[in-house]
Amino acid sequence: MCYNQGNVRNLKSSICQFPTIPNYKNKNGVQPRKLLVVAAQIQSAVVSSNVRFRLDNLGPQPGSRKNAKRKGRGHAAGQGGSCGFGMRGQKSRSGPGVRKGFEGGQMPLYRRLPKLRGIAGGMHAGLSKYVPVNLKDIEAAGFQEGEEVSLESLKEKGLINPSGRERRLPLKILGDGEVSVKLNFKARAFSAQAKEKLEAAGCSLTVLPGRKKWVKPSVAKNLARADEYFAKKRAAAAANESPEPSSTA
Repeated sequence: MCYNQGNVRNLKSSICQFPTIPNYKNKNGVQPRKLLVVAAQIQSAVVSSNVRFRLDNLGPQPGSRKNAKRKGRGHAAGQGGSCGFGMRGQKSRSGPGVRKGFEGGQMPLYRRLPKLRGIAGGMHAGLSKYVPVNLKDIEAAGFQEGEEVSLESLKEKGLINPSGRERRLPLKILGDGEVSVKLNFKARAFSAQAKEKLEAAGCSLTVLPGRKKWVKPSVAKNLARADEYFAKKRAAAAANESPEPSSTA
């Protein structure tokens, strides 16, 4: 940046690298009226004498600066009466006004939407409860007769590769396709079509039990007592229904 201490000899001898300020004209080719006389004098002086930019001759381009709105200063100012806030209503009064997100008393948007994403927000639709495998995929995997088909064996064959929440899901066999060899299936669930096809092919099916839901020890103790009580009642009912042996004289 060029600095000058106000010496007239320096002004005449050196030429600054910054260009001079051009004359501004609008679209019609007419130069606008200069509102500031001091700025107009500085501009004419800079253009005529090719003087360097200094702090005393810097100014904004014409039209780049606008006067701020003068609200509440009469009707002639444009925003005189209500200053753009209307005549009545809560938003026209002084004070804090309406808080953010308030919709007049109805359920606001931030309460209508789910709180969390995914299953935590209540969107259960579309989430699978099993790792599904079709019979045609098992046939293509090349299992030999008598081998076991389970979640672990399918992972070893590379048929499934569960990740994320699917790693905790059990296996379910679906009935798309056919099986030509006898296999031992161990899964949590079988579809009706798959069960029918596997039984027709002579395969053995083992339904694995699901994980028990955790309960408090006191609740588990009460459930065990209830199971014992009802088991005794069922045994007594079965004994009463059985025919008594007839006595021979």
